[in-house]
Amino acid sequence: MTRRQIRLIFYLAVLSPIAAVVYHHLLPSIPDSFITDLVNRLFQSETSAMTSQASHPGVNIVGGGLAGLSAAYSALCAGAPSVRLLERASKPGGNSIKASSGINGAPTRFQQAAWPNLGPDETFWDDTVRSAGARLSSQTTSQPAARAQRESLISVLTQRSADAINFLADLGVDLTVVAQLGGHSHPRTHRGAGKTPPGAAIITTLVTKLKEAGGDRFELMTDCEVTRLLTDPTNAAVSSNGNGGSSADHQSVTVTGVEYKSTKDSGNGGSGDDGTSLHQLTGPVIFATGGFGGDTHGLLARYRPDLDGMPSTNDPRPGTHDLLAAVGAKLVDMDSVQIHPTGFVDPANPLVPVKFLAAELLRGEGGILLHNGKRFVNELETREHVSNTIMALPGDGVEGASLRQWDIQLLLDPGAAEAAAGHMGFYLWKGLMKKQKVSELDATTKEALEEYASIVRREKEDPFRRKAFGHWKLGVNSDGIVDENAEVCVGRVTPIVHFTMGGAVFNEHAQVLSSELGEKQKPIQGLWAAGEITGGIHGDNRLGGSSLLECVVFGRIAGAEAAEVAKRAYI
Repeated sequence: MTRRQIRLIFYLAVLSPIAAVVYHHLLPSIPDSFITDLVNRLFQSETSAMTSQASHPGVNIVGGGLAGLSAAYSALCAGAPSVRLLERASKPGGNSIKASSGINGAPTRFQQAAWPNLGPDETFWDDTVRSAGARLSSQTTSQPAARAQRESLISVLTQRSADAINFLADLGVDLTVVAQLGGHSHPRTHRGAGKTPPGAAIITTLVTKLKEAGGDRFELMTDCEVTRLLTDPTNAAVSSNGNGGSSADHQSVTVTGVEYKSTKDSGNGGSGDDGTSLHQLTGPVIFATGGFGGDTHGLLARYRPDLDGMPSTNDPRPGTHDLLAAVGAKLVDMDSVQIHPTGFVDPANPLVPVKFLAAELLRGEGGILLHNGKRFVNELETREHVSNTIMALPGDGVEGASLRQWDIQLLLDPGAAEAAAGHMGFYLWKGLMKKQKVSELDATTKEALEEYASIVRREKEDPFRRKAFGHWKLGVNSDGIVDENAEVCVGRVTPIVHFTMGGAVFNEHAQVLSSELGEKQKPIQGLWAAGEITGGIHGDNRLGGSSLLECVVFGRIAGAEAAEVAKRAYI
């Protein structure tokens, strides 16, 4: 029995005799409005709380991608009385389920098994700091406290990465294949050996495990969109915060739950703007709703209007950052948007704005990029560098009425294609890539293959400083001849909007902060966040494989922290 229920029983036991006396002796002389007002004042907080919560309050998680699912599993393991996960789509997974390159971790037992001659991986933190670019490095002298806060988040991400890999592997996820992606100095991006992409493998495993907890402890609520965060009404003063939303004036605001609507209620004459009914759930809240890369005419237009016309890997949907800003959350790096260098241009529908991602592992396993038949970049540089190099090539990148895309070829030899077989089957089936014999290629492309093969053979230095070549085999035999009958896989790719590095300011405990990055931390009580909704970790550029990682690392932290609050509040 909860504390609120005990208090309610006490009130009833004490006040019932008094009410009887009033009824028999005083009621005729007292206005009805006075009695009604008295009852409402005495019982308003108790009755409203009881009608808005489930049978027993618990942790409320907003967003059903990997961050939300990781938080849910962690909260249950930490003893949360119940977990309710609200997902606005019709099924969980979000963008996480589409992740194709893998999840970073170092040092792990799988790294050692796959690359026994490379030694321990001790550079993950350094690579992440370097990838963050000027947003971090420029704060060395100008904002040392902000830099320290960024580095602290990076430390949590990288130092807990091996544990994240072990956590997933212990659940049954295959992560035995390890590749080196762009911006990494060591192979550390894990995926499975089968045909199931890593994102889908992780999501389906976690959903299965959560369902095993039973409906009394875990409830997956799909088609449910959160409309606002509930706060302690004594701290509800709100003002504009300059970030497109509102923020609470009081530093002591406590988030007490969520208000949401279900699209399944549409047309039922409810209290929502679209006729849907509004519902409330009380308890600590974890926000894991993802980024705003698909909010083309909303947040993306607000913070990066220059990206108008760029294709995207994100399905159209509004961002949710303003919901956090409305309760005082500060936002950071909102103009930092990752342009992934390789989204497939479908020959059957080249002008479609939402495109399939050409997984970075295709380059990590040896694939190369060509423009007019020639290599032009180190394919394993950071995504930011490769994308900027492509978009600086001759030509304006405009195709059709307004779509901005470039004409770049992604080419894999038989060795690289075999290493990425789990992905290649899908790409070939969709017509995004095709097989060609070397003899069918133009003279310039053949020359590029011969030169690249000599670099892989270590006969010469790569002019673009590429050091790792994955499983490229073409022309790497003893005579150095590129087999004219060998089949290569070729597809057209272009830069695309992929990921948003900006989001809510948060700390190592995944608490959302009402303080700016580098200021004395002011956590918003009852509110945590994890995944792409947060900001401050990646700076100018996110390393491939770190998106899934941050979801697991900070999702698990948020789940455990929120569970402790739920247990203390509802004993």
